[in-house]
Amino acid sequence: MTDSTVTQPEGREEVAVPGAVTGEDRRGPLGRMRRPRRPRLWFEILLIAVSYWTYSLIRNAVPEQRHEALRNADWIWRAEHRIGISVEQSVNHAVNSVSWLIVGMNYYYATLHFVVTLGVLVWLYRWHPGRYAATRLVLFATTGVALVGYYLFPLAPPRLMRGGHFVDTVMVHHTWGSMASGDLKHMSNQYAAMPSMHIGWSLWCGLTIFALASVPWVRVLGLLYPAATLLVIVATANHFWLDAVGGVLCLAFGCAVARAWYGSLPHALPRLVPGSRREPAGAVQSA
Repeated sequence: MTDSTVTQPEGREEVAVPGAVTGEDRRGPLGRMRRPRRPRLWFEILLIAVSYWTYSLIRNAVPEQRHEALRNADWIWRAEHRIGISVEQSVNHAVNSVSWLIVGMNYYYATLHFVVTLGVLVWLYRWHPGRYAATRLVLFATTGVALVGYYLFPLAPPRLMRGGHFVDTVMVHHTWGSMASGDLKHMSNQYAAMPSMHIGWSLWCGLTIFALASVPWVRVLGLLYPAATLLVIVATANHFWLDAVGGVLCLAFGCAVARAWYGSLPHALPRLVPGSRREPAGAVQSA
């Protein structure tokens, strides 16, 4: 079955994405809200800043239920032993023995989840405006449901386990590597390890780059980024493997929300906003 086409006002044609929001669906207030539109820079900067501030505020406002968090950490550690994936301690000790590597990972953990995520948002805004809002919705929904996880399942990271014999790499190497260690630990909820948003956000970045980038080596880098992040969160003893699974599930929820709202996953939407002045005459937007 071939895709149907929708004729644009100036003779342009756009391939209709099966299940996506069409012109008929855009009638009425709800339809207009679902229609892709050109993002406004000032609004996006304000929205991202307020959203990140709100996320940090709510995350740190979740009660630090220390005893429950430590009990849950013991349960996770036993569960991983039963499954046969409890190698976090070996990875932590092995990487910690290479000073330059673990120091680099400390800084990676502290900075890249913010820098790369923001960079991907800027790239989407500039080169994929038609997909920007839907992809941003995935990110926001992923982050929102993670807050529920922090509240319902407080979890201590491996470095804070009782008798876990993990190395807190930030404390040992005196690096500025985490707001959950050292002098900054009182500014962050240390018992919000499940799910891992380092994985949720890095996988969002990686899949977005892989799906939309046109240069092959850039797409490969997109896939390597969440894989490297997984190694970092384990090596620095900030997360268990199962915390990463929680981050993946949160991202799946975010994708489902965007799919339900826009009728399609973000990568299947037109790259440019229909009718945008930046769209070349006669261009065909394919799914």
